[in-house]
Order: sequence, then C-alpha cells, then structure tokens
Amino acid sequence: MKKVIIGIGLIFAAVTTIAFTTTNKDKVPQAVKDAFAKKFPTAKKVDWEKENDKEWEAEFKMNKVEYSANFTEDGTWMETEHKIEENEIPQAVMASLKSNFTGYEIEEAEISETTKGTVYEFEIEKGKSEMEVTIDNNGKVIKKQSEENEDDKD
Repeated sequence: MKKVIIGIGLIFAAVTTIAFTTTNKDKVPQAVKDAFAKKFPTAKKVDWEKENDKEWEAEFKMNKVEYSANFTEDGTWMETEHKIEENEIPQAVMASLKSNFTGYEIEEAEISETTKGTVYEFEIEKGKSEMEVTIDNNGKVIKKQSEENEDDKD
C-alpha cells in the first residue's frame, strides 16, 4: 500500500511539474521570447521558468551544452551560464582557487557571462565544509559564501 501511495504521489508531482512548465511557457512575455531568439538563434529544447517577479530563466541546449539564461520582463538579457570541466578553467582562475582555498575540491564549476563581464562560479568542498566562490578572469575572488552541509541541518 505504501508503494502505491508513493507511486501516486510521484505521478502527481510529475504532472504538476509538466503543467506548471507548460503554463509558464505560455505566459513568457513576447519581448522575452524575441530577445532570447535573437541572442540564441541555434538554441534547442527551451524550457522557461519564472525566476522571480521581474525575471525569466530559459534552460536550453546549444552545441550539445546545457545553458541557462536570464531575461527581465522587458526582454533585457541579464546572464548566461553553463557548467564547465576543470580543464576549461583559465590558469589564473585555477591558481587563485588553489591558493585561496587550499585543500578544497571542486564539486561544480560554471562560467557566468553578464553585461559586466565573465566570472567563474564554483561549489567547493573540504570535508564537511562547503563553499560557493566566484572568481573573475584575473583570479580575483569576487565572492565567497559558506554553505551549511545538508547532514549538519538535522
């Protein structure tokens, strides 16, 4: 009986997610759709989500890479980001990461492009310590924020 209830719950969650995504797709402002199409004409499989009151996020594929891009309600592009492999991290950025965060391992690396330029965002971990770090092209640490480990919340 427990498996049936869990199964029904999962089906309900999937249907709700699909309905929500479809509903959002229909409500994406035309200015946002037009700006996206102009900036990313070769994008495939675009899924839209309302990021907050003033911003929309598109998740899509381009050249076999998964991206996300954010636009304001009026179609102004805000940010594009995608995951990168460790070997794609510039030398100055990697050197800064290693010297400023000795002993930490990279869990996830992303490149983020905005109107202000390009930065590299990392989720790093050392034992139970987790941190989000942002580093610019020159290796300057822009942001570092400790995260609470999921196991520690109990």
